[in-house]
Amino acid sequence: MYRFTNDYSEGAHPSILEAMAATNLEGNFGYGCDPHCENAAALIRKKIARPDADVHFFVGGTQTNATCICAFLRPHEAAIAAHSGHICVHETGAVEATGHKCIAMPAAPGGKLTPELVRQAVAAHPDEHMVKPRLVYVSNTTEVGGVYTTEELKALRAVCDELGLLLYLDGARLASALACGGASLEDLGALCDAFYIGGTKNGALFGEAVCIMNPALKPDFRYILKQHGGMLAKGWLLGVQFEQLMQNGLFEQLGEHSTRLARQLAEGLKDLGVEFMFESPSNQIFPILPDEVLKKLEGAFHWEVNAELEGGRSCVRLVCSWATEEAAVTAFLLAVEGALKDCPACM
Repeated sequence: MYRFTNDYSEGAHPSILEAMAATNLEGNFGYGCDPHCENAAALIRKKIARPDADVHFFVGGTQTNATCICAFLRPHEAAIAAHSGHICVHETGAVEATGHKCIAMPAAPGGKLTPELVRQAVAAHPDEHMVKPRLVYVSNTTEVGGVYTTEELKALRAVCDELGLLLYLDGARLASALACGGASLEDLGALCDAFYIGGTKNGALFGEAVCIMNPALKPDFRYILKQHGGMLAKGWLLGVQFEQLMQNGLFEQLGEHSTRLARQLAEGLKDLGVEFMFESPSNQIFPILPDEVLKKLEGAFHWEVNAELEGGRSCVRLVCSWATEEAAVTAFLLAVEGALKDCPACM
């Protein structure tokens, strides 16, 4: 079976597994206080051009978002996000469980927040009888494959400065965003108060790297990290992985691979006359296919259903990963072509 379910069904890039095996019996200090974490943090600071950044390693994205937002906000403060944002939909209320409301705003095209949406959220919470908007949450890529450009992030930075807000970016799929014209790592270092670099969805066995640039957000962060269960005793396992990702262009290469194959898949489907729910330049694509066609593909391929539509059609999410092979893309396109030919009334 070829899987287009997500970008974390495979284990890890071979070089990462080799590095983990090579360091297996080294004997390292725990809790991220080891040479591998120190070196990985130094490599990240260099890539984002922020030698002053604090870098912390986490196991997964939900833990990262919940811990960071809790650490950055006071009890009465809230995060603004697009209604489709990960913290609003796919994190089981993790942020709310820490006592901070997520203010969900209607998303602009591409699942994005805009300065105007941020202004609307702030205007709707004018006094102490409501939570106080304090942090703007965005993700690159967004949950529907949209990508924030440098100019778009600059505009958000400007409105955040004007309204006294923090700008925090979820980088779970940051490698794909970089591969299709999104704001660069140096841009993120300059424009965000904090952001994270996603490893789990880009070749790591697990792991995310939080970069904190705003000096006001740095004190006592490790206390909150520990309190929220994010301080891995075997922290060097995270450091070893990010050492590999941050050297020899591996992080970028893996993102380029997943994104290139997703574009091939999207272009091939468009050539077959398939429509899309969202226009996504990234490694997630959202074609609309007849249910009869999807039924013919079951067993040979796997995907997630994004939405069931009228007329016996469904929008599915197809995701390419660092490990997706071109043969999988070719096989899927041939299978769709054949299924459509067998169902002339479907299109």
